[in-house]
Amino acid sequence: MNNGILIIAHAPLASALRQCVLHVFAEGASGVAAYDVQPNIPPEETLAGAAQAMALLGTAQTLVLTDVFGATPCNVAQKLVDGLDARLVAGVNLPMLLRSLTYRREPLDALVARALAGGTQGIMQVTTTAPQNQVKKRHDQSQHDHQQ
Repeated sequence: MNNGILIIAHAPLASALRQCVLHVFAEGASGVAAYDVQPNIPPEETLAGAAQAMALLGTAQTLVLTDVFGATPCNVAQKLVDGLDARLVAGVNLPMLLRSLTYRREPLDALVARALAGGTQGIMQVTTTAPQNQVKKRHDQSQHDHQQ
């Protein structure tokens, strides 16, 4: 069984995330939909558009990913999944989406766990180091004559 994945986020983030994940998993295009929430559109209209995007997935179960908890996309998504065989996760990022697409054949609750793990494990501080075999040059003012 393949779960559908629907991204609902502030425009143009949903579409951009979908394009990024399809860059890696082009064969997953039919299983991932995006709905960009436009500013100044009534929530009812946004909900109708998101429902249409979800219906186009044609799957029995759907993982819905939104950008910010409490913002319009998430509020619309909460109404969308109410009463459906769907799960909602807020705080979508690219590592979460990649992990979700990789494991979309798993049961929906297991997929949610994979999505959460991918999202959190993909966030880390990265330090920079000098390239190997190269000494970092230091600026020593005592070796320079300054002229005015």
